[in-house]
Amino acid sequence: MAMVDEPLYPIAILIDELKNEDIQLRLNSIRRLSTIARALGEERTRKELIPFLSENNDDDDEVLLAMAEELGVFIPYVGGAEHAHVLLPPLETLCTVEETCVRDKAVESLCRIGSQMKESDLVDWFIPLVKRLAAGEWFTARVSSCGLFHIAYPSAPDMLKAELRSIYSQLCQDDMPMVRRSAASNLGKFAATVESNHLKTDIMTIFEDLTHDDQDSVRLLAVEGCAALGKLLEPQDCVTHILPVIVNFSQITLLQELSSDSSQHVRSALASVIMGMAPVLGKDATIEQLLPIFLSLLKDEFPDVRLNIISKLDQVNQVIGIDLLSQSLLPAIVELAEDRHWRVRLAIIEYIPLLASQLGVGFFDDKLGALCMQWLEDQVFSIREAAANNLKRLAEEFGPEWAMHHIIPQVLNMIANPHYLYRMTILHAISLLAPVMGSDITCHKLLPVVINASKDRVPNIKFNVAKVLQALIPIVDQSVVDQTIRPCLVELSEDPDVDVRYFANQALQACDQVMMSS
Repeated sequence: MAMVDEPLYPIAILIDELKNEDIQLRLNSIRRLSTIARALGEERTRKELIPFLSENNDDDDEVLLAMAEELGVFIPYVGGAEHAHVLLPPLETLCTVEETCVRDKAVESLCRIGSQMKESDLVDWFIPLVKRLAAGEWFTARVSSCGLFHIAYPSAPDMLKAELRSIYSQLCQDDMPMVRRSAASNLGKFAATVESNHLKTDIMTIFEDLTHDDQDSVRLLAVEGCAALGKLLEPQDCVTHILPVIVNFSQITLLQELSSDSSQHVRSALASVIMGMAPVLGKDATIEQLLPIFLSLLKDEFPDVRLNIISKLDQVNQVIGIDLLSQSLLPAIVELAEDRHWRVRLAIIEYIPLLASQLGVGFFDDKLGALCMQWLEDQVFSIREAAANNLKRLAEEFGPEWAMHHIIPQVLNMIANPHYLYRMTILHAISLLAPVMGSDITCHKLLPVVINASKDRVPNIKFNVAKVLQALIPIVDQSVVDQTIRPCLVELSEDPDVDVRYFANQALQACDQVMMSS
């Protein structure tokens, strides 16, 4: 008798566990769905398990999230792609719940299932589901529907395609901002599946409407998608004369309005996206249309907007060439180098080595050399640290001989700064530059300055001297270690300050190890 009842056993246990008060038991049972489905076989999974799950979706978000995830990989357990449509009802219900992460996971699973379904099944089952969600009474259903159009659209017949475009357009004008946000963020994916003739009419109209939305979060998402749309507007078979018109009218005019948008978040997103537009538009349109916008955004009052332009300058550089970029941007860079927000100064410093390699040594010396020194005396530690790293990268880029003339003398002069924090920065810079400069310059120029600093009255400087000396041991000859470095460390190891003695002894041990190994 037990043998006959066995196939019923898993579903009975599942039902018990899914109704149990203990959430952990319910979760475990959902996580074991594939095992239960295997035991039941494909037919009973389709006829009993899936309908049961469709009815039992009034649970904690954690359980629903697990269910949405499991169902996404359930096609093999219901008999393959031809039966995939039976998985749609429970996921459709999960698309309407209040918790965002459950809805997102349900949409992700529906997309995964839809992409494996046959065209005829998509038309019979998947597209009606998308239409039901898009017409849902609750905004949650309409939000979810926006993420499914790119799966539904390609297999639809022409009449149905027109209807889907029209529905999407209505979602972009929905009363609820959350729905319009979802429509804006999914527009790029949907647009990628739409035929080019409709792209220029329907999709660009939708895009224009979204960029004029009264909610800045909707405009923000529309702006973030505009580079993706720009790429779609350039298929090779597109008539060459129409293309510039489309790109200019659909995007640039909008970009110019957005660059004076009242919301800093939209301008910040625009700053990010606009850099990605340069390769799409090509050199002439970038110089004519985008460059003025770059420059106005570089003067924006909000640091994030300025940062987003700086951090992606290389994308524009590849399109318009460094000469023009340097003429337009250098004044802005010099201004930003003294920006009141330290993160902006930091972004500029990190961009300098790239700029230096592209501008070449002559240009760099004239315009940017002084700035690089100025940052070593910034009030913010992160800036001083980045400035020291920057000098090392410049020395690597332009070579030790250039650094010997343009960096080393200025750096060494700064060791006399009355404030000990700046003297510490110089010691840090010396330890970074020494490996690049090589043994000779280190012995004759850098080491004497470090030895001299060991007489400093501030303990923090003295223990940093010990650290730097330890870093110089592998760079210089053994004779220099014995005659110059070791005596200095011995003296520091008898200092009244406990930290100075500790780091001096660490460095002396390193000297001994080098001696033993050689």
